[in-house]
Amino acid sequence: MSRQSNRATDSKKMNSELFTLTYGALVTQLCKDYENDEEVNKQLDKMGYNIGVRLIEDFLARSSVGRCHDFRETADVIAKVAFKMYLGITPSVTNWSPAGDEFSLILESNPLVDFVELPDNHSNLVYSSLLCGVLRGALEMVQMAVDVRFAQDTLRGDNVTEIRMKFIKRIEENLPVGDE
Repeated sequence: MSRQSNRATDSKKMNSELFTLTYGALVTQLCKDYENDEEVNKQLDKMGYNIGVRLIEDFLARSSVGRCHDFRETADVIAKVAFKMYLGITPSVTNWSPAGDEFSLILESNPLVDFVELPDNHSNLVYSSLLCGVLRGALEMVQMAVDVRFAQDTLRGDNVTEIRMKFIKRIEENLPVGDE
């Protein structure tokens, strides 16, 4: 019995490490293909956005989470359900703005940066900017426009990784005339 649980744990760890290494290879290739870090950051964000647009359907189907009523509830679902489901971590939700339209996700550990050191010649690279795109794309599909950016990053010497999210507006669905 314990052998099976060890195998399941080993399999998850191997899958996680394979994902981390594959992502590292992707970032390395983008750094070779593009002239500067800003362009690599844009490409990672764009890829993440496209992933998020598709991932939200899987998330809603697998999590059985209903519609969130406000941005605070959305923040809790992202941290406690989505990050746990897809990355195996639970970031803390903190640093709410007084208006309640902006918060931080604090990641004590970022699985994307295991085994990673940024070279000196890539000081402007936001290595995990794919995550910002995923969050932006997924939330856009549920009619929420948000701004997502990294405020702190352990790869840059910070103690934690902080993703800052700001609610911009609720997107109105434009149904064709006659469709309701």
